[in-house]
Amino acid sequence: MPLNHEHQITILKDILSEHQADCCGTVSECEQIERLVKSLMGNEQVHPKIKSVLPNIYTYGQNGKYSADLNSHILSHQQQLSEWVNQLT
Repeated sequence: MPLNHEHQITILKDILSEHQADCCGTVSECEQIERLVKSLMGNEQVHPKIKSVLPNIYTYGQNGKYSADLNSHILSHQQQLSEWVNQLT
């Protein structure tokens, strides 16, 4: 059964919160961020306020996936991670 958009947003928030709290993550989490954001962007039920922040989150996930030092990438985005989690709430 596919996840509805509310579940997808919750999972996305959880990953971003963990990145912010732990200052570390995995390439597979970055790939999952990309997949979740792509799905949410194409969903008409997602609130425009949330859709407006999704491109930045997608870029974060994509850059993290290709980063030579993922933990530094996460550390350099601490402020944005906090803002994104708040905006997704």
